[in-house]
Amino acid sequence: MPSCQKREALGLLERYQPHLLITDAIMPEMDGYELVRQVRQQPSFRLLPVIFLTARNETQDRIRGYQAGIDLHMPKPFELEELAAVVRNFLDRYTMMSHASTVAPPAPAPERSDVTIDLTDREQEVLELLSQGLSNNQIGDRLYLSSRTIEKYVSNLLRKTETNNRSELVRFAIEHHLLQD
Repeated sequence: MPSCQKREALGLLERYQPHLLITDAIMPEMDGYELVRQVRQQPSFRLLPVIFLTARNETQDRIRGYQAGIDLHMPKPFELEELAAVVRNFLDRYTMMSHASTVAPPAPAPERSDVTIDLTDREQEVLELLSQGLSNNQIGDRLYLSSRTIEKYVSNLLRKTETNNRSELVRFAIEHHLLQD
């Protein structure tokens, strides 16, 4: 993607602060995978839900998208009704999380320890790197582990925190002070 287009796309995200991003993997003069990687590097967009609508439907294409940081891969052709349901789901969850964080009073310091999640040292390392927006491959490279092993750690983290995806996991970790300062 030419750097001027990348800057323009990221500038639009900064300007409009969307609650959801829908993009394609392949676009004229633009690579959706790189766009998502750049979006994930911005602290304010690490948890932004990203949906790929794309004709790139091979397993490797889907894996590449998830490794770049997408939340959902929808193959073309797609049903508009299904896309609408997915968008409503993401936006409803975003609204609930935003509403809960703005309406609920902050928890007093002693009550923060009510949530106890027993993480192994390796799970903690994976969670820290995940919160930085790194893909499974990038985390594996840093920890000298395979991306498949990282997937297992992420699955364990999702199960232990009772979250459904990476975005929810990172938000949970932030809200429950599971990340090192």
